[in-house]
Amino acid sequence: MRRRPARRHRRPRRPFEHRLRRPGRCDPQGPAASNRHGRKATMMTSSPSLPAPDLKNGGGTSPNGRRSGGLDRLLSLIERAGNALPNPVILFAVLFALLAVVSTALDLAGVSAAVPGTDQTKHITGLLTGEGLRWLLENLVLNFATFPPIGTVLTLFMVVGLAEKVGLLDTVMRATLARAPKAVLPYAVAIVACQAHVMTDVAALVFPPLAAMVFKAAGRHPVAGLIGAFACVSAGYAAGFTVGSLDANYVGITQQAASTLPAGDGLHIHLLINYFFTASSSIVLGLLGGFLISRVIEPRLGPYRAAEGEPESEDLTLTPAQRRGLRYTGLVVAVYLAAILALWLPSGAPLRGEGGALLPSPVLTGMVPIVFGGFLLAGLTYARTAKTVTGADELITSVADSLKTMSGYLVMMFVAAQVIALFNWSNVGILLAAKSAAFLNAINLTGFWVIVAFVALTACLNLFIVSGSALWSLAGPIFVPAFMLLGMSPALSQAAFRIGDSATGILTPMNPYLFVILAMLRQ
Repeated sequence: MRRRPARRHRRPRRPFEHRLRRPGRCDPQGPAASNRHGRKATMMTSSPSLPAPDLKNGGGTSPNGRRSGGLDRLLSLIERAGNALPNPVILFAVLFALLAVVSTALDLAGVSAAVPGTDQTKHITGLLTGEGLRWLLENLVLNFATFPPIGTVLTLFMVVGLAEKVGLLDTVMRATLARAPKAVLPYAVAIVACQAHVMTDVAALVFPPLAAMVFKAAGRHPVAGLIGAFACVSAGYAAGFTVGSLDANYVGITQQAASTLPAGDGLHIHLLINYFFTASSSIVLGLLGGFLISRVIEPRLGPYRAAEGEPESEDLTLTPAQRRGLRYTGLVVAVYLAAILALWLPSGAPLRGEGGALLPSPVLTGMVPIVFGGFLLAGLTYARTAKTVTGADELITSVADSLKTMSGYLVMMFVAAQVIALFNWSNVGILLAAKSAAFLNAINLTGFWVIVAFVALTACLNLFIVSGSALWSLAGPIFVPAFMLLGMSPALSQAAFRIGDSATGILTPMNPYLFVILAMLRQ
């Protein structure tokens, strides 16, 4: 007689509610949220029995202590590599020392650099020689004082800081977003976020929570607004219709790098050399960002349900004083722009270029003072009409406070100015550019593909060097002259850098604002 096989003993299945409380199975919407089965889930960050992620040591593990996958390990590797990098000031100091040694060695070896496009040959001059030491003593202060980004960035930062301190920028964002229809809101948030770089780095701190409040007031998921706004501020940081201190910083470095070659002397490098690209790309990025917020992020979060005891949505309606200030500010700025155009566009206008040319003209070369005047008038008008300041002393204090945050930037620019000046004076920059261009020609990497390779290189470097000005100060003196030798404009090199610099800003754990956003998400 055939025996029946013994039945396996199966462990009883745990109740569904107990399985939901396992680490990694939690709904991100909080205690009051429901999953697709209609059961309540426990929020990971609010459960006292679950360990918090180790942000200090780079994480790398899921809450239950096991690796969550290859992406998690890759991000942990990037963070450890980024943490191993020194401060940008140290990076520039090391590069300066390396240039000093290399230039001296090339000088002793009798190396010369042929100036492309001319019959000139320039000898490499070493810093650690008598001539080099005399140059350093005579030009150390001058290198810093005449470094193009310094004056332009500080000039614009004063008036942008004034507009932010008196509440103008916050009011403009509230007026822009609060009236947007519910269906259009993700796209409005994304497009405005791509213009937010005019607020400098403060945009990453001010705009995401404001977008979350607008989403919540409209009955949409505030976490989608927070995440989407942070992503669009980061990815669109180098785009936008607005012009700010970032544009001035990049243009100053580009101008200094292009002057390495004789062909750079006749180039008109101004604040708007990338304007058509940045303005159009902000629309493309805004539409794409709005699509991802509404069709990808928000559906994955599900419907939002406020937790017990959660405060009500903040009223984003402008006060009468804010509306009055915004109305008068818009009128003053419109009159100011009309006056600039009237002094530029008509035939024989005083702001026309040489020979009555429309381009180039003092309007483009003097764009920094024009932007300065516009922001100054806007900030003063809003402060006066909205009564956000009590007197002139408070205005001056606001401007001074905004410049206090630039101390670290000035230290970095002091060392960066010495590096770029040494590149130019020693002729190592010409030699490096000529060799780089010859190498790219030898491997037939020219035209479109060399730009693609440069974008990819910038995106990778940006994972570790998150400061755009620091990275462009390192890459600009090398690649701008090299691409000029390949027949490419410095404007194209700068545009390619801006693409790569913005692409990975939101991905890197080195982004200091990423952890601020995580704290906002926990709240």
